[in-house]
Amino acid sequence: MKYKSQKVAYWFFALSMLLLVLQIVYGFVMGFARIGFDNLHEFIPFNTARAVHTNLLVVWLLSGFMGAAYYIIPEEAQKELVSVKLAYVQLISLALVGVAAIVGFHFNIWEGRKFLEIPRPLDYLVVANVLLFLGLILVTLFKGKRQTTTALVLSMGLLFAALLYLPGMLQFDSQVTDSFFRWWVVHLWVEGVWELIMGGILSFLLIKLTGVDREVIEKWLYVIVGLTFLSGVLGTGHHYYYIGVNKIWIIVGGIFSALEPLAFLAMALFAVNMYRKGEKKHPNKLALYWTLGAAIVSFVGAGLLGFAHTLPQTNIYTHGTLVTAMHGHLAFWGAYGMIVLAIISYSLPNMTGRKMYDSSIGRAAFWLSNVGMVGMTVAFGVAGVAQVYLERKFKMDFMAVQNEISIHFVVLVLCALVFTTGIALYIVDFYKHGKPTDEALGIND
Repeated sequence: MKYKSQKVAYWFFALSMLLLVLQIVYGFVMGFARIGFDNLHEFIPFNTARAVHTNLLVVWLLSGFMGAAYYIIPEEAQKELVSVKLAYVQLISLALVGVAAIVGFHFNIWEGRKFLEIPRPLDYLVVANVLLFLGLILVTLFKGKRQTTTALVLSMGLLFAALLYLPGMLQFDSQVTDSFFRWWVVHLWVEGVWELIMGGILSFLLIKLTGVDREVIEKWLYVIVGLTFLSGVLGTGHHYYYIGVNKIWIIVGGIFSALEPLAFLAMALFAVNMYRKGEKKHPNKLALYWTLGAAIVSFVGAGLLGFAHTLPQTNIYTHGTLVTAMHGHLAFWGAYGMIVLAIISYSLPNMTGRKMYDSSIGRAAFWLSNVGMVGMTVAFGVAGVAQVYLERKFKMDFMAVQNEISIHFVVLVLCALVFTTGIALYIVDFYKHGKPTDEALGIND
């Protein structure tokens, strides 16, 4: 059964693609600056490029999550969205807030708090936008014919993500207190409730793509939710030591952060096992590639690479260096970027009626983007280890070290070009599908 509201998902996905392109552009601005080509500095200073790059990461992923919810919730609840018109209002307002924030960054209108740079007035607009989104999703779910575990976990992740944005809006005179609550947003999003969103989308895709019984797949979700909260909440503490909080937090945070790979390992095993058990050979191979890829790459990026530098004995040297960027890029890509591209790859043929399940462009997009991202991760890692050794052991000046490791950013930019080629092909494939049609969605009126 298909629903008119699933058309809304298409436009959220289109917005997320546009924002991803912009994020990549500003990433290149930073990459070229690192290797000495900083001719754009007068127009786009490095700090502006960095703020736009990191904030667009959050917004394009949230746009993808919202699109996923608008596609999944009606189907899981077996009910049309309570108001399609309000969903379009929410889409337009989200886009306007994003444009206002980016323009403001170029005029130094921001708060200067990493990942939470948008000015305070825009914070209130974000809250209003997300409240409208949650209202539409939750009312639809609880008025629906059924409330599945998949839909409930997805909705719970989205609800908690909204609630955890609020601590970042509190104002404090103390920098330590401000940073303490900022990590409630940043860490508990990416290493907490966003994992629930990923788990919900992953469950939906595996149910559709493998044919394994829903009860079997949804039982895994309870394991993932438990591991996520066990490791994610107290794992926040590994950031606290560096803002002046008691030393015990680096120990507590390190221990529980070390447990985080278990949640991602569970997701990877979950996805692979469901695929092997699957009786249904779904023709949408591209969606299956992205789905299994998200589970596996997130385990490597978020799980193993996170573990590699989160233990206190290591983190005391690597914290705040390019080793963090190594972990961050592959973790965000695997855990969240790939799952958004997976739900897009699954839903597009259903919405448009064009069954481009295994196109050469789509396969090239998958492999080039992943090879490029792995190359970028390696470049960040090598540069990060060199940075740690030169700064922490040889006590060299920060800027002197940046000059020494700039050659690694040449490799990084080359790998980023491969990654960008993959994303460009994915977007070509996206637009070749065309727009959603009533006929494809099975809507007669």
